[in-house]
Order: sequence, then C-alpha cells, then structure tokens
Amino acid sequence: MAFVNDSKIVIALDFKDEASTLALVEQLEPSLCRLKVGKELFVRCGPALVKKLIDKNFDVFLDLKFHDIPNTVAAACQAAADMGVWMVNVHASGGRKMMMAAREAIEQNTHKPLLIGVTVLTSLSRQDIAEVGLDIEPAQQVLRLAQLAKDSGLDGVVCSPLEVKLLKQQIGKDFCLVTPGVRPAGSALGDQQRVMTPSEALSSGSDYLVIGRPITASPDPLQALNDIIKSLPVL
Repeated sequence: MAFVNDSKIVIALDFKDEASTLALVEQLEPSLCRLKVGKELFVRCGPALVKKLIDKNFDVFLDLKFHDIPNTVAAACQAAADMGVWMVNVHASGGRKMMMAAREAIEQNTHKPLLIGVTVLTSLSRQDIAEVGLDIEPAQQVLRLAQLAKDSGLDGVVCSPLEVKLLKQQIGKDFCLVTPGVRPAGSALGDQQRVMTPSEALSSGSDYLVIGRPITASPDPLQALNDIIKSLPVL
C-alpha cells in the first residue's frame, strides 16, 4: 500500500555487502525512515540493491556525490532518476554549469528525485580546508556553495548541522538542508568534526538527519530509531 513518508531520519547503510544490508533493513519500517546508499555499498552491490530497497517501499538517497564535467554528471543524474531514487547529490564545488546540467537532466525525466549539492564535508575542519587552499572558516565556504547551488536550480544542500541556522537565514526556509554529523547524546563521533544531536539539528532547521552507526550498530536498530524519533521536538 502506498503511503506518504514524512520521516526526517535518513539511515546511512554503511555496510560491505548485500546480506548485511538487507538483514538490517528487514528490522526497519519504511514509514519511519529513509535509507542512504553510499559509494562503497553501491560499488559492491550496484543498482540491483537500490531496486530491492525501493521495492520494499523505502525512499533511497543515492549518496554518490557526483563531481565531473557537466555532461558526465548530467548522464549520471539521469541514470539515478531512472532508478527511481528519492534523492541524489552532486558536489557543489563542481560549479554552476555542472549543477545546471544535472538539474536539466533530471527535469527531462518522468521521475524527478530531489537534487542536492554537497558543500563542505562534515569530516573537514578549518585546518583541513586551509590545506586545500581555502583559507576561510568552513561556514563561509558552506554559505558560498549553498548560494551557488540554489542559483543553479538545486533543491538544497548537504551541510553540517552547525551551518543550518545560517543557511536558513541567508538562503531561505524552503531550501532543503540535509545534515550528516548527527549523533545522539553520548554517541561516538567517529570521523565527524562538526556535529549536533538529532533534537538540536532539527530545532536549528535541518530538514533531514543522516544517522548511521547509532542505529545500524545497535543491538536493536528499530528501538534505536524509535528512541531517536521520540527525542525529536514537535515543530
């Protein structure tokens, strides 16, 4: 039966094989979350796994962060749309022409996934971005790329929860913000540098919260998911 999924939680499926992925997914409910398929899982299992997840009624965020010449990225986004994914992303640092080509490719498709730009990875600190020639605060670069993404026709961006308030104020409330770097209180930070709790991130204005190991590594993933849902403010 079809339903409208209004969940704010996107679970990162950071597994190495299909069996482990499906074992986790079988414990979840598609009305309570969405799923993110990243590079490793996609390279190992391919579009067939994405189709299986969609057939199980899950919305899938294909997190491959396309970054290439405009024609190549446009073709990749067209292929993602053909797969039926809910969301796909590109690196905003690929520039205006690349993002506009991606937008145009998706608009030609019957199924139109959300098109999101990646700004500054949440694993990067001020020192990290300085080492690649950007001697500014991460938030400044995030704002710059987010504005470029909006001007290029994208639906929103991926950013750290620490930049959400700034982007909502400067770019507008209708611009979709997807935030990794979300950890329940007491959880290990892993490789994330700029983090918030789910409640803090949603209160700041995040539209979707990407959460991985606090759910996927839990002995009871569905309970962990429900605990996070219960912790969220009613907005």
